[in-house]
Amino acid sequence: MLDPHSKHNTLVSKNIYAGQTKSDNHDRNANNIYLCTMNARFKIPPFPAVILAIISVQGGAAFAKSLFPVLGAAGTSTIRIGISALILFAFNRPNLKELSPSQWKAIIPYGLCLGAMNGIFYLSLSRIPLGLAVALEFIGPLMLSVLTSKSRMDYLWALLAVAGIALITPWNGKGIDLYGAGMALLAGGFWAGYIVLGQRTSAVIDGAKAVTVGMIFAILIILPFGIADGKLGNFTVAMIPSAIALGLLCSAIPFSLEIDALKHIPAKTFSILMSLDPAFGALCGLIFLKEFLSFSEWMAIGLVIIASLGATLTGKPEKQMIQ
Repeated sequence: MLDPHSKHNTLVSKNIYAGQTKSDNHDRNANNIYLCTMNARFKIPPFPAVILAIISVQGGAAFAKSLFPVLGAAGTSTIRIGISALILFAFNRPNLKELSPSQWKAIIPYGLCLGAMNGIFYLSLSRIPLGLAVALEFIGPLMLSVLTSKSRMDYLWALLAVAGIALITPWNGKGIDLYGAGMALLAGGFWAGYIVLGQRTSAVIDGAKAVTVGMIFAILIILPFGIADGKLGNFTVAMIPSAIALGLLCSAIPFSLEIDALKHIPAKTFSILMSLDPAFGALCGLIFLKEFLSFSEWMAIGLVIIASLGATLTGKPEKQMIQ
């Protein structure tokens, strides 16, 4: 969850999002449709793109957690980022020699932040339930949305989201792992950084190139931890299909959707939409990991959904992000 567009290219992007660009072959299978998405031939409007990214990430996170006993948290994160990088490079084939110094300066911190965000979140996920990890991580982008807000209504929706997080969090300390909670909060800080750096990178480089090249630096920062964990050696040929699915669900698909959506919506709006993450995280934890929720936790889910919808429906018309 980034283009160097001139004004002319911005108009092209608007035409694409208006549905004026279509696939040349309507009979392409799902794999080819995904390829079109990576190459900007198949476009999804920004709001649905963010929702689809959330569903993909949370479903993938639940699947990833099931691999922790074999690969460990750091090992699973390494496999996830590595497979995603291979997929994106195969589809996008960026020419690294064409990148300018200013583009490298934007991509490097973006990729490092991307890798840190994912690796640290997986460490938290290994110690606390998925719904709780996502809720605590969300504090990062939530604070970003508050700090960049200029409307009192935006503060109201942010407060509702905070109330939802408060209901999810076990304040009595029972059953919560402090290390896991701390890692989730730290991942949230990197998540906020990912949003800000994503916005900046969108001004100097194409979105497909940014997320593809950024994966190089994401894998560089997470690989040492994966090796140190000592469980990467448990990876076998039989696990390759699972690794590919993990890379697609958790990284390649959602990051490409998010990075494209960030071209068209402000960081504040993106952050508020992400308030749906705790809800989908809790639901995926329930469905795939049998992590059952209490009544207060379901109430929390309702609050964050209301906050997200409120921010979307009452927000002022937004200007195109690319100038």
